[in-house]
This record gives sequence, C-alpha cells and structure tokens, in this order.
Amino acid sequence: MPSLTTAIRTFTMPKSLNESLAQPGQPHLAVDSGRSLDVAKKVSEGYTKEQKDPLASNQPDHKQGITFAAQDKLPKLPIPDLESSTSKYLAALKPLQTPREHAETQQAVDEFLKAEGPELQERLKKYATGKTSYIEQFWYDSYLNFDNPVVLNLNPFFLLEDDPTPARNNQVTRAASLVVSALSFVRAVRKEELPPDTIRGTPLCMYQYSRLFGTARVPTENGCHIGQDPDARHIVVLCHGQFYWFDVLDDNSDLIMTEKDLSINLQTIVDDAQQTPIQEAAKGALGVLSTENRKIWSGLRDVMTREEGSNNSDCLGIVDSALFILCLDYTEPSSGADLCQNMLCGTSQVEKGVQIGTCTNRWYDKLQIIVCKNGSAGINFEHTGVDGHTVLRFASDVYTDTILRFARSINGQAPSLWASTSPDPSKRDPDSFGDVSTTPHKLEWDMVPELGIALRFAETRLADLIQQNEFQTLDFAAYGKNFMTSMGFSPDAFVQMAFQAAYYGLYGRVECTYEPAMTKVYLHGRTEAIRSVTPESVDFVQKFWAENPPQQKVDALRKACQMHTANTKECAKAQGCDRHLYALFSVWQKALDEDGAEAASSNGLSSNGYSSPVEGTSERDPASVVGSPGRNSVMSVDGDDVRSVRSNGRRNRGNSSPSRGQQHNMPLLFADGGWDKLNNTIISTSNCGNPSLRHFGFGPTTGDGFGIGYIIKEDGLSICASSKHRQTKRFVDALESYFHEIRRILRLTQRRGTSPKASRAREASQARPAGNRLKSRGRVIKASDGGKSHEPGNLTPMDDSSAQSDDEGLGGYGFFDAGMLLQALKARGEVLDDGNTKPSERATVNARRREIGKKLRLSEY
Repeated sequence: MPSLTTAIRTFTMPKSLNESLAQPGQPHLAVDSGRSLDVAKKVSEGYTKEQKDPLASNQPDHKQGITFAAQDKLPKLPIPDLESSTSKYLAALKPLQTPREHAETQQAVDEFLKAEGPELQERLKKYATGKTSYIEQFWYDSYLNFDNPVVLNLNPFFLLEDDPTPARNNQVTRAASLVVSALSFVRAVRKEELPPDTIRGTPLCMYQYSRLFGTARVPTENGCHIGQDPDARHIVVLCHGQFYWFDVLDDNSDLIMTEKDLSINLQTIVDDAQQTPIQEAAKGALGVLSTENRKIWSGLRDVMTREEGSNNSDCLGIVDSALFILCLDYTEPSSGADLCQNMLCGTSQVEKGVQIGTCTNRWYDKLQIIVCKNGSAGINFEHTGVDGHTVLRFASDVYTDTILRFARSINGQAPSLWASTSPDPSKRDPDSFGDVSTTPHKLEWDMVPELGIALRFAETRLADLIQQNEFQTLDFAAYGKNFMTSMGFSPDAFVQMAFQAAYYGLYGRVECTYEPAMTKVYLHGRTEAIRSVTPESVDFVQKFWAENPPQQKVDALRKACQMHTANTKECAKAQGCDRHLYALFSVWQKALDEDGAEAASSNGLSSNGYSSPVEGTSERDPASVVGSPGRNSVMSVDGDDVRSVRSNGRRNRGNSSPSRGQQHNMPLLFADGGWDKLNNTIISTSNCGNPSLRHFGFGPTTGDGFGIGYIIKEDGLSICASSKHRQTKRFVDALESYFHEIRRILRLTQRRGTSPKASRAREASQARPAGNRLKSRGRVIKASDGGKSHEPGNLTPMDDSSAQSDDEGLGGYGFFDAGMLLQALKARGEVLDDGNTKPSERATVNARRREIGKKLRLSEY
C-alpha cells in the first residue's frame, strides 16, 4: 500500500544543479518566436470586457482559459548588454564609495570587460536558449539553499484592513468569511477564470498564481525544495499550537461548505483547543519546528517520516499538502506595531518557563492566513515561489469578495467578483460531493523524545530571534499620492527620497538602499533591483539639511525624483544590472565548483523545478543577489550578525571565508569590495499595497539596517519599519517630521489656494473671476479646524490631483538582492512530480486520511 505522504504530497527529492544543467533544454516550451508585449496584449484583447472584468456585469459570459491565455506570447526576460550592466553597476556604486574605492571598482570592471566578462556573457546566452528565463534556476536556488530560519529572514506579511461591517469583526466570523473568499479565489485560478493582471492593458505573467496554494517549502539535507499537491482540497487550522484539518473543496474545486458550516467547524476547533491548557499545548506545538535552521528541521522531518505510514508521517503529509494554513490566535494586539509583529513572527510570552505566545501557532513553510481574537487578520507567506504583487492580488480579491458577498446578502443583484461560482452547497445532492471529510479532525502527534527536546530548543532560539527585532509603524494621514502628484512628483520616488533624507538627517551619511521593480511583463518575470542612492539623491539630502533657499531644495528634490523614476522604468524593462551580474556570477561559480563549464554551457540549467500550467517549464525565485561561493548562510544562527558575508576573494571581510580556489579564480569584478558594498543593503524597502491593507512589511535584511514596507494611499501613507533595535521609533519619527517639513517647503515655493483634499470644482471656483453679482453676495466662510490644534506643517495649503504617477504599476516586491540573502550556496535544482496520481491510489489515500486524527464532535454556533 502506498504511503500517504507519497500519494498526497507529490514531492520529489531535488536534483543537484549539475544534474539539471546536464538536461537538454525544452525549446518548444519557451521558444523565442512569436513572443512580444504587443502579441500578448492582442491575446488579452481577444476576451470581452465582461470576461476581463466580471464586476462590470452581473452575469458575465465567462470563458475558461483567460488566466493563462497570454503566457505563451509573453516575451522572455531579456539579457542586458554587458557594457550596459557594468556601466549601471558603476553608477550605482559611485555615490556609495570614496574616490579611491571607486577607482578600484572601475579598474575591476575594465578588467572584467577585457577578460572573463564576454566569455561569461556568451555562455549565459547559450544557456538561456530554449529556457524560460536566463536567471530562473539561479534565482530559486538562492532561496532554497538558504539554511537559516525563514521567519523574520524571508517570509513577509500583509496586515488586512478590518472588515467594514463591525459585527463581522470577531474571530470565527471573520475567519470563516476570509476562508470562503480565499477558496473562491482558488477555484477561479484552477478553472482559469481569474482575469490576468495587467498594466495599461498589457497582460502580466500569471504563472505564480499556480504555485500559491497546496505548496510547501520542504527542507532536505541538500537544501529545500518546493512540493505541491495540485489537487489539494483541505485546509489546516492551527489554534493554541494544535493542528486540525477538514476538506473544503470537492474534486471539481467547488466549495462544499457554506460560510455557516465553516463557522461551526471553526468554533468547534476553538472550543476543543481550549480544553487543553495552553502551557500543556505549547509542549506539543510542532509548528515551532518550521522556524528552525533548515538543516536541523530537515533532520527532524526525517525522524517524523522514517516509518512510512506512521502517524507522524501521515500528519505531516496532511499539513504539507493543505491548500493553506489558517491560524486562529487567542491574543488581541492593540497597536499597529504589535499587530505587524504578530503577523510577521508572532509574539513571545513566557509564563512559568513555558512559551505561550502566538509564535507557537504558526507553520512558516506555507501560505498562512492569521486571524486574531478580535478579528484582525493578516497573511504571512512563504516567499520562494511568489512575490508580493501576486499575494497582494490574492489579498485584495479576498477582501473585495467579503464586501461583495455582504452586499449580495442585502441585494441579490449585487455583482460578483468571480466569473462563475460554486453551486450552493446547502442545495446540492449529498452524493455529488464525492469522497470528502468535512468534520474537523485533530492531528495528534507522537511526541517522541527527539521531537520534545528539539521543540524546546527551537522555541528558545525563536524567542531570542523575536526579542532581537523591533517594529514601528507610521500611519501618516496629512497627505498622500494625490498631493504628491499634484506637485508633479512620482509618489514612489517622493517617498524613496524621504527615506534618504530621514536617514541622512540622523546619521549624516547615505547607505546602500534597495527597492524592487516588478518585471512580470516578461514570462516568469519576478523583480529587478532599483538602486535608490544616486548622485542626485545625495545632492538633495545634502541641500535639504543645509541652509539653502526653499526653491533650491525643491529643485534638488525634483531632479532626484526624476532620476529615480527613470531608473525604475529601466528596471521594469529588466534593464537593471543586479540580476544580470548575478547570473554571470552564478555561471562562473558553477563552472568552478563543479569542475567544468556545464553551468555556463549551452545545455545548461533546466528550469523545470516548477511546471507552468501553460508552458510546463519552471520559474524559480532567487533570493539573494550574490554571494561568495562557499558561504552557506547569510545571517548568524542567532540572528545577531547579519551583515553581508560576501567574500571578495582578496580580503577576509568579517566572517566570510573564501571557498576553494576562489582567491585565484574569481573574476576581479566579484572580488572587488564594491561587489560586497552593493549587496549589503542597509535600507531595504518595498512599495506594495492598496486600500485593502493596513500595513505590510518584513524583517531587516542586515544587522545594522532597516526593513521598510510602505503603502502609498490616495491621502496618506502606511509605513512599517523593522530593525534590530536601531532606534526604529526615532527613524519613523524622523520620517514623519520630514514629510511635514517638505510640505511646508513646497508651500513656500508653490502656493496653492486649496487644501490637500479640495475638489477640482472648488479649485475652479476659486480661480474663476468674480463676475456674477449674486454669487458675490455674502461673506465667505473659511473652513475651521474645529478647535483642534494643528500638527507641525498641517497649515500648508495644497491641492490634490488625479494625475497618474510616472511609476504607476511598476512597483513590485521581492527580496532577491535586498541584502537578505547575502550568499548563494552551491545551487541545486529540484523537480516536482506532475501530480498525476491514479484514481485508485487517490481513493486508497482518501480512505486512509479520513482516519487520521481524532474526529471531533460538532458544537453549536
């Protein structure tokens, strides 16, 4: 009899990268001909407006296949010119280096262009022939070979806005509502009815959506791999560190439970979890193990799965193959900072020597929906296969659907977000559901001594890691995108200059800063690195903090923002330098480490670690920008030393150690100190969000740096900053002061007669000459502040604008070279099973899985 883990979890052991390199490409899956943005746009235009926007019609004529329709027409990620990339590399480093350091880097670049560079470029081009992406495998290997804990280091979070209907903001009701909407999203993806993302009518790559659900990051002795059950139909619920599961979809991906049914199940789980004292439950909260060092976690998984068909092995299979994890927390964080921490890493609270914080109520190897006792909700996601832009679409659609479903409960003619919906489960024939198990089952692990000891040590290490980080939020309501565009600025560039100015005001220097730009206009595109520090930005911050006339400061700001916008557009076209140079570095590294040029040969790297629903090839997700070959970790085990550890081959920098042969083989470009500097990110930033989110963020990427997630709203800003106790609150306060001050300066140089929230009609009426005698009668009454005192700068008169920002739609999110993964290990590839389990095997598995865990008695709700 096949084991449960074999049949349900279609995971396979990863291959080494060398094996993948030896595999021939699949040109028919990623041919170059017929691919362009224009062709992809024409494919998208072949669908009706109703098919692309179901909300525009109450009953759209839906058509399956729209989700991935343009995939085989999307252009491949272009390989930039070598000279262009090295030129941009030098430009990015110039404001960060002394003249002497820059001269050394210039010399290293010149030598690279004369020596190894052209050869590596040709090898990369040959390798890319017939592949989905020239960087795909290297990208994923960087993530999957990251050994340190993913919590705080890799996984980001989203904090959702509260449900707009206050009566629904309790835990069980909110959780049930979010699950129903999430399952509707899953169904739309599986039926290929989800309209594709677009930018100004151009469709974006939708591949990542096929890897969002039913996936898990699985550690092995030789690095992690991503496994997926493409037919997953159950969810796992975590409550007080205890695990429960039940089916939610049938074989047709239709929902089999109403929101009321889900509420009953969740209330049953909450009631059952409370039966076990929290101190006792914490001793068996195995989710903590997913926060361990990946090699340690791999060894513990081996302990749990060493006997095929054992209880622990089956339980682990249920967790790994779930659509997603729902975490029901017993706490009610009140402040924004506490909520952000709870969504990112949980809380640490020790009572009587036992950890009872919410950090024990997580499983970081999968997508998690987290709901607090008061209904506050968020998402924490495993970042290897998906970027923030993809998860943002998921979060936005889920939030929108909860509102529309409430609207339909009032008016049945209210629109739906989905092209088609599941049949009403309450009206279906019971026989139509098939072999499903809707009653919650509790997973009862066998706590062998090895697991008990490992859990205790994992928890204390996790508590250390949590205590080493701090979080602060800024909800800035004075102005937002409307004001920035009305002043003629790109909102993203405007905010990026704020980070530069605030940091310079505190420390008197500029530091390496990273922002990702989305490149999903290309097949399997992920992100490119925008380098925010430029000579123009340095000139601005210096003039801003000096005694200069207001107009001079504004002119400098405008030039800095224009340069940032230009760089953003280049990066959005995949014309940055970071990804390209990292691919060249990877080609060289594998040629060195594996005694040959296979890593750079024309038969190179297979990119089918994932299989696309359209092309069948893969897209991997690099997590680090570059690293010294031979280093196998970016941050210290305890998280207290997270500086860049890229070795330069000529010097011992910190705790980096050159690998065999690199001192005399490494190209000078990668051995130069500039390589280390550009990949040691002090200010790691990302712009990702919309009105469905309160905040989003991630941990700091270096020990002496900040991690800054921000959302630019119409009339405000939401910023979440994290650091390892680098006066995070002081930095956030400096940001707020800057925003007020720069508005005051703009007022002095560009007086406008309306407030930040004034309408166009009001602006027009004030500009119109007073020619009508009747309309001039009476004394004009000006708006009052109602007796409230103004914050500094709030009196600045502004107007807003509907002008579109230059960088609209270009924002992205990724950690590839954000300084988070400062080292790439020896890369390895992995290939997933195709998931084609035989019906007889699936039936056998279903019969067995119904017996896994203790069946709970349903409670009233």
